[in-house]
Amino acid sequence: MSSVSKVTANKPARTTARAGGSAAAEIQDAAGNGQRTEGISIGVILGFPTEITEELQRWRASFGDPMAGVIPAHITLVTTTMTQDWEATRNHVRNVASRQEPFNVTIAGTGSFRPVSPVVFLNVEDGFGDCVSLHQQLQAGPLERELPFAYHPHVTVAHDVAPESLDEAETALKDYRATFPVASMGLYEHDDNGIWQLREELDFGTERDNDRGEDGARGAR
Repeated sequence: MSSVSKVTANKPARTTARAGGSAAAEIQDAAGNGQRTEGISIGVILGFPTEITEELQRWRASFGDPMAGVIPAHITLVTTTMTQDWEATRNHVRNVASRQEPFNVTIAGTGSFRPVSPVVFLNVEDGFGDCVSLHQQLQAGPLERELPFAYHPHVTVAHDVAPESLDEAETALKDYRATFPVASMGLYEHDDNGIWQLREELDFGTERDNDRGEDGARGAR
C-alpha cells in the first residue's frame, strides 16, 4: 500500500509527546533571571500537516511501535540537548527562525539505521539541505555540543520493534511520497514528567513581538 499526498497548508501537529526510555531532567527556574539551576532539556522539530501526521501515526502503530500514539510524525532539527540559559536559548532559536524562509519538504521512500540502531524511516528529499542548514545554525551558541552521529534528516516510522516489523515497515512504505510546505519550527521542553511540551511555534522569516509576560519579559512565566 502506498500513499501520495499533496498539501498546500502547513498546520503542524502541536500536541505534547512523551519521551520514552529516559528520565526527565530536574528543571528549576532561577529567581528572576530566566536561567535553570539544573538545566533544561530542549528539542526543535519541524511539525507536519495534521492529515500526514495522522496517516503516519497509523502506519507506525500498524508496525507495533508503542510510541506511535504519543510521538507525532516530525523531522528533528535539534535532538535532546541540555542548556543552562533558557532566555539565551530561546532568543537563539528565534533568531534562526527569523532568518529562514519557508520551504517545501518531500518525504519519500524508506531507509534504515540498522544495524547501528533499530529504526526505519522515511527519507527527506526536497528540503534536505534546508534541514541540515537549520540544524547547523541551531546546534550552536547555547545549544552547541558534540553529537555521536552526523545529522541526517528523516522521519521515523518504526523504532525498537521486532526485526520482522522493521522489515515490514521498510517494505510497506517504500513507495510513500508526500510533499508539503513548512513555515515554522517548534521549540519543545522536556518536562519533569517525561513529556515534550511545545513552548513556542516560531514562524520563519518573522520577528516575533508577542509572548510577553506581565513584567514585559518575553515568555515570562
